[in-house]
Amino acid sequence: MTVKRKIEVFSAGCPACADVEFLVNSLACPSCEVDILDMRDIAVAQRAKALGVRSVPAVAIDGRLAGCCAGRGVDEVSLRAAGLGQP
Repeated sequence: MTVKRKIEVFSAGCPACADVEFLVNSLACPSCEVDILDMRDIAVAQRAKALGVRSVPAVAIDGRLAGCCAGRGVDEVSLRAAGLGQP
């Protein structure tokens, strides 16, 4: 019996998200179960937050956020370093 690998793609429906959805679907193997999840759904957003998703698109494989999707997102330190809040 083949174990299915669960792939979750967290999407907001934007063009960048569509590109990632296409990429994931093109790379998926027969034992991959790909779910495209709409971040506008509160339950999906809660799941994403629990996994540590900080920006979309993001991909989780077997309940773990893929390394390419971890550690990103907006944070105050980066914004201030870029000049936000400075005259």
